[in-house]
Amino acid sequence: MSEARIFLIGDEWSNTGPANATLSLRKHLPKDTLYLEHTSKALRAIELTTKMRKADVAVFSGHSRQNLMGMDIAHRMKIPCIYIMHGCVEHENMINLVEDENMARDERAMMERADLLLAVSEQFEEWLMHNYVEYRDKISHLTNGIDWENFGNLRPGGKRDEKRILTVGGGMPRKRIVRICEAFEILKKQGIDDLRLTVVGDEGADTERINSYSFVDNLGLVSQEEMKRLYQSHKLFIQNSVFETFGLAPVEAVLSGADILLTKCCGVLSVLGGIEEKDLIDDPDNPEEIARKIVPMLKDENHTRIVVETDKESTSWTKRAEELLEIVQKLGRQEDS
Repeated sequence: MSEARIFLIGDEWSNTGPANATLSLRKHLPKDTLYLEHTSKALRAIELTTKMRKADVAVFSGHSRQNLMGMDIAHRMKIPCIYIMHGCVEHENMINLVEDENMARDERAMMERADLLLAVSEQFEEWLMHNYVEYRDKISHLTNGIDWENFGNLRPGGKRDEKRILTVGGGMPRKRIVRICEAFEILKKQGIDDLRLTVVGDEGADTERINSYSFVDNLGLVSQEEMKRLYQSHKLFIQNSVFETFGLAPVEAVLSGADILLTKCCGVLSVLGGIEEKDLIDDPDNPEEIARKIVPMLKDENHTRIVVETDKESTSWTKRAEELLEIVQKLGRQEDS
């Protein structure tokens, strides 16, 4: 079988995590890879039909109604479909208390139509297999890569406040920032009462409660340049998510010289090297455990170990593009047989 031609379909311009991943993947795929060039829905609909005819495999990156339409077009043309799942909107919306029946229905329709479902981390793949057993036989993973070239400008800054801890996610309940606040309250009772928690991110269901704590500085949404400064000025970065399919913030934090404390569900653990048990939170809903894990991190550090032991070649987007091509070729052989 000759090398299959890919039609990569997904948002590349919105500056979200999935959009940036789609763009990074596209940059490292073969030059004859097809992709959508227009942003208007009408023109993209035309492109879906005209370019699908030239493709051997359609790769849909992320959730959207237009991607669902693209799958229908591909099926009519008997072109196999791969759905790269950057998240699970049905589950995430439920956790964040913003359930959307239409989005959930569309997502399930995409999962049903796809010939192969690729999770963006091994952790997410395992979760999908457990929670969507009806699709178990067609679930695998293509772990997100790291754009090391763009991260080249991240490096430890000047003065770092050893009493400041940073987290991102704003008021989204999925990020469990309230539990970090409760851990701070426990530490205050133990005499560690000079810590400050900086929160970055959009408002959500937990915003009011987070803002009620006197030690919180909630900055809301900030620029990329300001985010870089925050990484460089804080001692510790905590990702206490109860569900995190990937997430690049911990990578940005360690490259900026901050130490990190993550829950075990964080998909970025698929690419980070040098992680030890003391760097991980078992239960994001247990503020006592979070408090226990914070204390030694105030004196110790882990960012050097993690940066040194993270392999740049095997975690690059070049490697991920190669892996996708292998998956596409294998799927093509299965379709031919």
